[in-house]
Amino acid sequence: MTMGLLIAALLMGFFGSPHCLGMCGGIVAAFGLSMKDISPAKKRGLIATYHLGRLLSYTLLGLVAGLIGTTILAPLMMGNSTPRILLGLVLVFVGLTMLGLPFLNKLERFGMRFWQALGPLRTKVFPLNTVPKALAAGLLWGFLPCGLVYGALLIAVVGHDPLTGAVLMFAFGLGTIPMLVATHGTVNWIRHHIGRLRLRQLNGAIMVISGLAVVAVPMVMANMHGHMDHGQMNHEQMNHEQMNHEQMNHEQMNHEQMNHEQMNHEQMNHEQMNHEQMNHEH
Repeated sequence: MTMGLLIAALLMGFFGSPHCLGMCGGIVAAFGLSMKDISPAKKRGLIATYHLGRLLSYTLLGLVAGLIGTTILAPLMMGNSTPRILLGLVLVFVGLTMLGLPFLNKLERFGMRFWQALGPLRTKVFPLNTVPKALAAGLLWGFLPCGLVYGALLIAVVGHDPLTGAVLMFAFGLGTIPMLVATHGTVNWIRHHIGRLRLRQLNGAIMVISGLAVVAVPMVMANMHGHMDHGQMNHEQMNHEQMNHEQMNHEQMNHEQMNHEQMNHEQMNHEQMNHEQMNHEH
């Protein structure tokens, strides 16, 4: 797991939480009303407990998502670049979702059916006056249908590692806590600044760019490396051919020199033979 994915999950939870505050804010309000007769100290403990339960629920979902990636996707992606490409595409997909494209609306509607099926269990945690009830309420809260949660789970799946998926979802949950534990005035301040500065959209754009980089940069680098190797091979081949050509010229020169010397030697022998013949006749 890279630190970049961990930071992306954390920021995804933080900058995305104002968008999800409508539904999650209603749950927080319902929890608060059920604790209105509880002392402030105990109330703070119960709030921490149900947020802990929600984090545990996200972590469990991340563990399952990573297990799915390990058992289903990993055998299909060994020894190739598919894991990297798939991760890049998921980052682009989630980034576009944060930019406002409604890719996960149908999945949210499907999740709402499951959430409604949990209705009988949800009623049993009220009033929220004990630690076990607060913990159970938080665990159930983690199954609230939310496109942002589903996007984070997709990242956990393509990590194809259960531990990575669990840690990523835990980090995502941590990012959502500031918005959900802040006071009314602080919530409005955070929502105003995140909305005014378009930080959610900025984070989505960064995720899109990061996903495209994850897919494209290694391909570009491999292509450049291939061209460099090809150029080096041609250069070495040229040197080899040049060496052979020079060697051929050198051998040809030696051969010509040898023939020239042999011709001079034969000529000298011929002249000597003529000189001796002339002396004999004389």
